[in-house]
Amino acid sequence: MCGIIGFTGKSEAQNILLNGLASLEYRGYDSAGISYFKDTGKISIRKTVGKVKDLRAICDDENNSTCGIGHTRWATHGGVTNSNAHPHKVGNVSLIHNGIIENYHELAENYDLKETLISETDTEVAAALFNKLYDGNPEETIQNVVKLFNGSFAFCIMFKDHPGIIYAIRNVSPMVAAYCEEGSFIASDLTAFINYSKRYFIVPEYHIITMTTEGIILKDLEGNTVEPEYLEVNWDVAAAQKDGYPHFMIKEIHEQPEAITRTLSPRIKDSLPDFTEDSIPDEFFKNCSDITIVACGTAMYAGMVGKTLIQSMLQIPVTVSIASEFRYEEPVIHENSMVIVVSQSGETIDTLEALRLANQYTKKTLAIVNVKGSSIARESNYVLYTHAGPEIAVASTKAYTVQVASFYLLACKLGLVLNKIEEAYAKDFIQTLQKTPKNIAAVIEQADTVERLTKRMINAQNAFFIGRGLDYTLSMEGALKLKEISYIHAEAYAAGELKHGTIALISEGIPVIAVATQKHVYSKVISNIREVKARGAYVILLSKDKELTDSSICDVHITLPDTPDAFTVFNSVVIFQLIAYYASIGKGLNPDQPRNLAKSVTVE
Repeated sequence: MCGIIGFTGKSEAQNILLNGLASLEYRGYDSAGISYFKDTGKISIRKTVGKVKDLRAICDDENNSTCGIGHTRWATHGGVTNSNAHPHKVGNVSLIHNGIIENYHELAENYDLKETLISETDTEVAAALFNKLYDGNPEETIQNVVKLFNGSFAFCIMFKDHPGIIYAIRNVSPMVAAYCEEGSFIASDLTAFINYSKRYFIVPEYHIITMTTEGIILKDLEGNTVEPEYLEVNWDVAAAQKDGYPHFMIKEIHEQPEAITRTLSPRIKDSLPDFTEDSIPDEFFKNCSDITIVACGTAMYAGMVGKTLIQSMLQIPVTVSIASEFRYEEPVIHENSMVIVVSQSGETIDTLEALRLANQYTKKTLAIVNVKGSSIARESNYVLYTHAGPEIAVASTKAYTVQVASFYLLACKLGLVLNKIEEAYAKDFIQTLQKTPKNIAAVIEQADTVERLTKRMINAQNAFFIGRGLDYTLSMEGALKLKEISYIHAEAYAAGELKHGTIALISEGIPVIAVATQKHVYSKVISNIREVKARGAYVILLSKDKELTDSSICDVHITLPDTPDAFTVFNSVVIFQLIAYYASIGKGLNPDQPRNLAKSVTVE
């Protein structure tokens, strides 16, 4: 959620920090700041409400400091003000923080900190507590103080009597670190320092990092030195840049064919699903009585498609649970239940905690994530990496389609292991799945047509998506995309439910995006479309028909590639993404950074 970067080394820190924060802007934020050692024994701070460009404007023209920390804040405790922006400085201590300290009120009371506070944040309470209990030994102080916190945190801390050194520690909230020729780096996301190093490690929870010009030392809370587990970035630096596109979102829409190919190719052998490279044995799929899919937002909607596919294809009971609800329920799972958790970042806090709960019930946990070595990947029994590359836009596009593709692979493998499908059927299924990138590319070629045909969406205040079966589950993602980046209120409804109340919302001119790709319910959906059209709706229809027998049923008709019904979701969702994108830019909005949203939700 919040963006963090820290650097100490041989180069001037200010530009490294500012450029690092700029690369983290996609995470969502409302203020930004940096803190650095200006002179021996002195820490200076620059921070402001607004964007990184606003912060850059108030920074020194010349700044030869080689050690500092930077932060972009997404407000949780306290409003959007300069005083609430990070970094915070109290006495000897300056720090930045991602997470939430749940017991900050009690800590402020118990340690008489209120007189020192000038902000409304839990973070300043943490800074004040570190300062009050500081005994001249940073590591010992950190060991003692973090034991007092309830909640999640990723701290980068500077002590003014230890110039040139940055200390860091985390619980739940993600941080990665690297050492290279320029010096030592730490960040909430490796995109902040990818220009300097492709080799990095994920900071283990409750381990103290000491960063100097000479290197990084990692210790556990008992003071034992620990060797970091280094990873290598497997994507090019250009993947985190716009590369000539006006926005990351449209770039990532265009990247979907390649992302799906990367996800599928290593897992298909002889036209059959194969998870050997993922070290997922066939034994994992045996004795599976039921499946629970746990995720949030777009990842959950990918799970909804997975549920519809698996249940219809294999007749295995599948439940999709919102991660934030699952973890506070008594889950109906047992040792033969498979639990699949889905998260682009692998750090989504509710999904991580849901996984930890599921691990208490079953050993059949599988993570579908995009980030190698992430918390969810490490704590799941097995992991399937989606290989989508970095997704910078807040609104997920390629992460969604590779997650859905992963469910298709899993469904086919599960069917084979459980003898629910024949090998010939499985080969035909996989061969059709392998055509998905080509079909998506064909849909993307319609982008200009979609922009032209859906211009009326720009002035809409409400919109509805309708469909049946896979088309309905897909419509949930379409509605989410539209509302999160264009701020148009949008909802998805099962088309057959219209007469049970929701058709009351249809009025003259209101946009209804209807999907009719499932042959067995096609005529039913067309009847539902006629119902909304008769009440004045402006209908945008997605179907595989090259020509409609009755063109009066819709105002706009978008033709999808003629693919088997089970695979139309990949094509339809690209149209949904394009509609949302063009509605957003048509309203003069930034689709990459929608208001109030963050890319990775690492706090409750």
